[in-house]
Order: sequence, then C-alpha cells, then structure tokens
Amino acid sequence: MAEAVLIDLFGLKLTCQENFYETLLKTLNAIQYHLAAKAKFLCIMDCSKMSCERDGEHDNCELETSNGLLTLMREFEIVRNPSMAASLYTIKQKLDEKNLSSIKVIVPAHRKTLMKAFIDRLFTEVYNFEFEDLQVTLRDGLLKQSTEINTITAHELEEIQSEIETYLRSLPALKGELTIIASPLIPDIFIHGFTIRIGGISYIPTLSSFNLFSSSKRRDPKVVVQENLHRLANTAGFSVEKFYQIKTDHANEVWIMGRKEPESFDGITLNQRGVTIAAPGADCIPIVFADPVKKACGVAHSGWKGTLLGVAMATVNAMIAEYGCSLEDIIVVLGPSVGPCCFTLPRESANAFHNLHSECVRLFNSPRPHIDIRKATRILLEQGGILPQNIHDLNQDLNLCTSCHPDKFFSHVRDGLNFGTQIGFISIRE
Repeated sequence: MAEAVLIDLFGLKLTCQENFYETLLKTLNAIQYHLAAKAKFLCIMDCSKMSCERDGEHDNCELETSNGLLTLMREFEIVRNPSMAASLYTIKQKLDEKNLSSIKVIVPAHRKTLMKAFIDRLFTEVYNFEFEDLQVTLRDGLLKQSTEINTITAHELEEIQSEIETYLRSLPALKGELTIIASPLIPDIFIHGFTIRIGGISYIPTLSSFNLFSSSKRRDPKVVVQENLHRLANTAGFSVEKFYQIKTDHANEVWIMGRKEPESFDGITLNQRGVTIAAPGADCIPIVFADPVKKACGVAHSGWKGTLLGVAMATVNAMIAEYGCSLEDIIVVLGPSVGPCCFTLPRESANAFHNLHSECVRLFNSPRPHIDIRKATRILLEQGGILPQNIHDLNQDLNLCTSCHPDKFFSHVRDGLNFGTQIGFISIRE
C-alpha cells in the first residue's frame, strides 16, 4: 500500500471543459476512497497557473476554484514551482520529513517516461515508485498525445540533468560555511584537506549537510552529492572532472593511477598534476600522503580491518615502488575519525590490536574493549619507516572524535546505517 500519492498536473495545457473536471474529481475521489486512509501524504504537483482553453480563447484558471473541487483538494498538498526539478525536490523533502518511501505517482501517460527520468536522478533505491495513468484531455484533443512516450533522446536527458543541476546550484548552503581542515606539514605544491559536515545542501538529518557519498541505501541521490562536491572543488581549487574516490573494501589493495582500476580498493597513489584523489571517512580514518620531493601523493581509507591489514603502509610502499619515493620524504596526515572513547570491538577482534601494542586497547578485559585505530595506524607507519615528525594526527591536535562531535562530523557508530560521509583529498597543483 502506498504511503504517499502524487498527482502530476505539471505544465499541462488542459481544457476547461466539464469532462476534464469530472475526470479529475473522479480521480481524487478514488484516491480518497482507496488510498487516503493509509497514505500519509497526498500531493498535487502543478504550475502556479494552469493555462486553459475555452472556445478558442485562453484563460488562466485556478483548479481549486473550478467545478466544486475546492473542498476535495483541501485534502491534498499543492506543490507549485516553476520547474519540474524544483517541484520534485520539494516533494522529496516532504517525503523525507515523514520518512516515507512507497509512492504512487498518477501521471498522464505521455509524461510518464519524463517523470521517471527526473525521479531516477532525484531519488535512490530507498524509494519504491508505482505509476498509474491519469486520464486527461489535452487542449488540442489529439488522442495520440495521451499515449505513453517510451523514449527520451540523449539531448532531452542532458536538458533534464542540466535543469536539476541548475536548481541544486541555486540552493543555499546549510548549517554554516564550507570548511576545510588542512595540515601545515603538507606544502603548497599540493591542494589538500579534510571536510567537515557543514556547508552543503544535504538536508536529511544524518546526512546534513555536506555529505560526500551516495549509495542505493541512502536517501541522498548522486546529483546532491555531486553538487556538494562541486562546491568543495570551487572552494579548494581543484577540477571536479578529474576527481577519483576510493571504492572501499575495508582491505589493503592500492590503485596506482594510470593502471587498470580494480573493482574495489582502499588506497590510491598518483604523480599526475591536476588530478584529485579522495578517501571517505565516517569513523574510519581518511589518510593523505604527500612526497614533495618526488611530487607524488596518495590517499587511504583505514577502518579497523584495513588498519590491521596494513593499508597505510601498503599505500606508502606503492609510492616507493612506483615513483621512487623515499620513506624519509613522505608526509602522512591522519584525518578525523572515531576515537577510542567511542569505538569498541569484541574481545576476539581486540586481541589483534592488543598484540600490536597494549596502548591500542583500553579496558581489555571487558566484553567489548575500546580500540584506538589511530594509535595502531601510527605504530604501523613508524614500524614501516615513516618518520614520527612526518605524521600529523589531526584528532590529537584538535581533540576530535567523529562520534563525539555531531556538529562537525558524520559517524557510522553514532548515526547507524544512514550515515553521511566526509573525505580527505589531495592533488598536485598544475
């Protein structure tokens, strides 16, 4: 059973003849009778004014005041915006406020494919859409225009994407100005930094506002994440067209840029100018590597599994093998992550950290000891030959734990499965 019902009347040039209003009244009555009792949101999407034709002349008529529809339409929320993108995004916000995901869309057959194209870009697989034809009479009365159009041209898809991007670009930043945390150890020949959660357009509480990762299991679509990334690129000064992010597997494989891209990897290295690489983090550590001598850099995503598997040193070793980097020249910055105050593991998993060093574990004899993945990462880097003075731990400097600071950071530990993501990024200036 649908949790929400959307009737699409957007941009239709409809006849002001009685049969149209009878059709609409019949549709609304049917929804009221069959769906309204269980649906938590009833919505009509249209333009601010409907252009109607009567006896060869055009009039503007408000649907609510015509043929006794006013009373019935009060049960529906009317969403009016100048563009499809704005209207559907407004409706998406209302659905998300109510945590609804099952939507019946009643749409004229000739607009169904267009509607699906917008929905595919503005929604994720979290939502389930069911489509039903709305029987309407178009102003020219041609039956063939009431049939479904099954294809959209590449140019039309580009226009849809452009309309959505233009609308999202117009939205104000939420929760403050975009902020980038940088390390003084990394010289200016690199563009680098670590993001926090303010300054983006993501509005869902656990993703608000500067979420930088989209998945089928979250409510933030790719277009919203891309707009956040676009704003980051403009602020930091890198090209969003040359941006690559780790595809996490919580392991230790490293992609050397220029070679075939693996299906998944937790590290990237490169020495090409103008290409930005990034590691996600939402409790796991986003790590940035820079060698100002050989002008090479890397990123790694280090959760507790990746830490034990040595993903940080795997990235270092890839830089040494591929670019001739020296251990004493490589700078490593550990971005914001969960601290031992908030991160626990079962005893059997904690044993490996305790075996690495007893200081990596707190309350070892408890059922779920507290784990310090940052200390473990530093120990492994120093054991691998990275100079202690070349390791910058942002958490240590700023006393930051992603789980403890909901105003600044996303956290899987704190927020559960629908968590947002910050990143660490680096590139070599052109």
